[in-house]
Amino acid sequence: MKRKQRTQHDFTRLSAIFFGSIVGLLAGAVVSTFRLAIEHLLKLMQSLYGWFGQNPLWLIPWALLLVAIAVLIGHWTKQTPMIKGSGIPQVEGQLAGELDYAWWPVLWKKFVSGILGIGAGLFLGREGPSIQLGGTVAQGVAEGFRFKGSQRRLLIAGGAAAGLSAAFNAPIASTLFILEEVYHNFSTLVWLTSLTSAVVANFVSNEVFGLTPVLHITYQSALPLHYYGLLLLLGIGLGLLGYVYQWATLNGASWYAKITWLPKHLDGIIPFLLVIPIGLLWPVALGGGNGMIVLFAKHTPLLLPLIGYFILRFCFSTISYSSGLPGGIFLPILALGALLGAIGARLFVAVGWLPQIYVANLIIYAMAGYFAGISKAPFTAILLITEMVGTLHHLMPLAVVAIVAYITVDVLGGAPIYEAMLEQMVKPAQAKDVGPTDRIEFAVNEGTDLVGKQVRDIVWPTGSLLVSVRRGERAVIPHGDTILRAGDMLVIFTYQNNRAYVRQQLTHLNDSSGQLPD
Repeated sequence: MKRKQRTQHDFTRLSAIFFGSIVGLLAGAVVSTFRLAIEHLLKLMQSLYGWFGQNPLWLIPWALLLVAIAVLIGHWTKQTPMIKGSGIPQVEGQLAGELDYAWWPVLWKKFVSGILGIGAGLFLGREGPSIQLGGTVAQGVAEGFRFKGSQRRLLIAGGAAAGLSAAFNAPIASTLFILEEVYHNFSTLVWLTSLTSAVVANFVSNEVFGLTPVLHITYQSALPLHYYGLLLLLGIGLGLLGYVYQWATLNGASWYAKITWLPKHLDGIIPFLLVIPIGLLWPVALGGGNGMIVLFAKHTPLLLPLIGYFILRFCFSTISYSSGLPGGIFLPILALGALLGAIGARLFVAVGWLPQIYVANLIIYAMAGYFAGISKAPFTAILLITEMVGTLHHLMPLAVVAIVAYITVDVLGGAPIYEAMLEQMVKPAQAKDVGPTDRIEFAVNEGTDLVGKQVRDIVWPTGSLLVSVRRGERAVIPHGDTILRAGDMLVIFTYQNNRAYVRQQLTHLNDSSGQLPD
């Protein structure tokens, strides 16, 4: 008589949901508090600048206070350099094994300095810091449970998704952004943890801010198909100016070194002083730009004021970010895209190509196109604007504008902005053959020379071992004559301290001729 085989249960995915929920709850609470403080401080700033206009003598002590805040934040950035800038490249580098940092100093310093800088009206976004805050909260949770290696990275990815979800109330787009742009990993446990964290964080954020979408823009009618030719022109323009934005943002820090005598960590004094005349003259423009987007969609200014606002936001957002102050470019990019959409719509209306009722539509489409071109993450751009606006009626035109802008930037040679920022932060890694083992999952891209190559013909990075090739739900044990295909997920073992080197070398293999550099 045969013995009945006992059923074995795998609780790995249930565990991912459990810990993802914990991270989402904590990250959602932290980021919602961060977002709430910024919104209240921005409203206070707009009221104060109205009062300063009637009492100009108070601008002197106000300027001294802003300088003192800039010096304090500069001191923190010198102590803890990982709080500088957006925070997205830091999380991306952490997940790739290219850098790491202590979580607590980054958490509280990024939190306070982000509120002070963004809340003071600088043209910085809350989303980058929110992603880093979420990832850092997750890092603390992982430390509490003594998770290391892949378990720790899963929680950090989930925390990053939770941070963006709480900042924008867009859980699906937040999950996709982490998978597409930050982690570059679509394995089941990664997306399950990230999605769970994002949904829980979104629930927390909705409890605080309500169910109204962040960029709730009303429009009168969907864009008819015979106007889609205008979307091609809009997408090309967005791509061209998106490439200019990439160039300015990536080179802005070097300009500070040439034009200012201040120590590098005190460059933030300049934007803190420049924000004063902006607050006096154009208080609606203060901050990341979400309030301005909604206002201009309802009451769109004329063409010349729109151009002026675009130049102002383009220049001052570059100045703000390049100073090294904690703050992101995500929301400022959307604000610039909205302005470009309004400018394009006004031009089309002026020459008789577009009825006035579709101005708000183009504002919505241009946000997705500008972000898709600069970040080179079109899927995220489409879903993000869909969730932030709160309607599915724009999917087709959003896709058209996003694809055209993406292709335009790609033809010009633009790189994904956050990857380019990370490359500026880290040096090429060296091979390390010590420490505990770890695993890397790496996707073979379509159109690269890895496709069609036998495993034996590839010069693999030092200290790495290919242990499996996943094709959909099937796992292939590799041999020397195994031929790699597009879409294969390579599972590679290496030393934990060697992850950054192996990933950098694999990226080179996947992007070029399948040979490592000398």
